[in-house]
Amino acid sequence: MTKKTPVYDRPDVSLIAEGIGPDNVALYIGGAEGARNVDLMAKLNITTVVNCAVNLDINYVSDPLLAEEGPKCASGPAPVRTYKIGMVDGAGNPEKLILAGYYILEGALEQTWPDKPSYPRRERGNILVHCRGGRSRSVAVVALYLHQNNPERYPTLYDAIRDIREKRELRPDEWHETPKPMLTEAALRASKAIDILNATRAEIEAVTYHSALDV
Repeated sequence: MTKKTPVYDRPDVSLIAEGIGPDNVALYIGGAEGARNVDLMAKLNITTVVNCAVNLDINYVSDPLLAEEGPKCASGPAPVRTYKIGMVDGAGNPEKLILAGYYILEGALEQTWPDKPSYPRRERGNILVHCRGGRSRSVAVVALYLHQNNPERYPTLYDAIRDIREKRELRPDEWHETPKPMLTEAALRASKAIDILNATRAEIEAVTYHSALDV
């Protein structure tokens, strides 16, 4: 019989790292309770949310441009910008989904927007990565990002996971699923894929540079 993992109280959101991305923002991890608390996010200057969970949708629309009408949902801007990965917490994710999650998080940190009225939320604040409990899916994605973008501090993926476990207050008797083993394995494979993609991009840029010199 499988031993049931204890459930512990912990902060709705936890500060994981600072000085992240081109704007040197703070990176938080949280669960559903933190992700649906817009007052808390405003207090922490969280302007961007990355939802890792496929089974968790939060309606942030605060200023509908199109009101709810019969079977049609309201749509319009929200107090935070949202991105969604949509991962299962365990087996069942396509091999490349966590790799996509890495690039979605990178995009959320680096994206810029046209100067148009249809892009009203332009603040460059902090970022929250969340899943249902802030223990597994979000941990795997953030650990992958930290390892890839700060290898001096996080030489291995496991170094990043250990740091997140401490800051997220994840206890040793739940480490076997924070994150789930198959998500850790997927993150390890994704890390190798990112290394290959980065090396390939560097080669292409070098060839393009030398070709331009020959023109």
